[in-house]
Amino acid sequence: MTREKTVKKKMGMRMKENIYQVVLWIFLLAIAATMILPFLYVIMVSFTDSSVYVAGSFYLWPKKWSAEAYKLILSGAGFLNALKSTLFITMIGTPLNVLVCAGLAYLLCKPIPGKKFFNKYVMITMLFGAGMIPNFMNMKMLGLMDSYFACILPSVCGAWTVMVMRSFFQSLPIELEEAAEIDGCGQLKMFGIIVLPLSKAMLASMTLFAFVSYWNTYFSAVMYLTSTAKAPLQVYVQKIVLSSTISDVVDLQLELAKTVPQEVMRMAAVVVVVLPVLVVYPFLQKYFAAGMMVGAVKG
Repeated sequence: MTREKTVKKKMGMRMKENIYQVVLWIFLLAIAATMILPFLYVIMVSFTDSSVYVAGSFYLWPKKWSAEAYKLILSGAGFLNALKSTLFITMIGTPLNVLVCAGLAYLLCKPIPGKKFFNKYVMITMLFGAGMIPNFMNMKMLGLMDSYFACILPSVCGAWTVMVMRSFFQSLPIELEEAAEIDGCGQLKMFGIIVLPLSKAMLASMTLFAFVSYWNTYFSAVMYLTSTAKAPLQVYVQKIVLSSTISDVVDLQLELAKTVPQEVMRMAAVVVVVLPVLVVYPFLQKYFAAGMMVGAVKG
């Protein structure tokens, strides 16, 4: 009897575990669906042919496929100007952000005068920002209004990024630096040929964060860029989404713009802006996970 009770108890526990796993999977699938379905809907609507599109309807597979919306958006002069602006801001801002933050983080790991003060100062800036008006006044005093660098410099050094990098650099074996110093290696050379190569995972993670941040530049562009021709993609897409007449935004002839429903054009514009981030992320995914785990081990 005792053995039968033990077997029944184990079977009951196993059944409870199976039920728990099923409920957990259903819960996780429901969360995944709420995240994936909206974006999937946006993609499907953007590829829907104007002849079968019905405003306000929900579907995840178009009856007839078409890329007319993408052709119209990509052929507009406004889109090309916005793409050039976003590429310049992203390609200049991303490496500059990573290099400046990495250099400052490495410096804060060394026994420099006032090290505690600078560490506390960086921590304070992570909690309390300067605000919109001081940043605007700084850009104006520096003569950077209506300049791409006004969108780059305010974000070129982030306190959170510096703290993560500093934690990672502190976790590196000190014996490597001591051996390099014995061989006559200076701090700058040590940083370039030893520290940075060992920090690929963490640097890839921070590069992804910086890339997404600069690619999604919107607020700083609205504040500092007065020329319409310099507006980045986010500002361009915002105008398309909120505009009542798409042809006024995409620089197309009215007859040509009327061939595609406005909602389809809006969805296509959103996909065009989000697609580069989705393309870059898979290549950095393994480094992203490893970098975030290692960077958070030591404070």
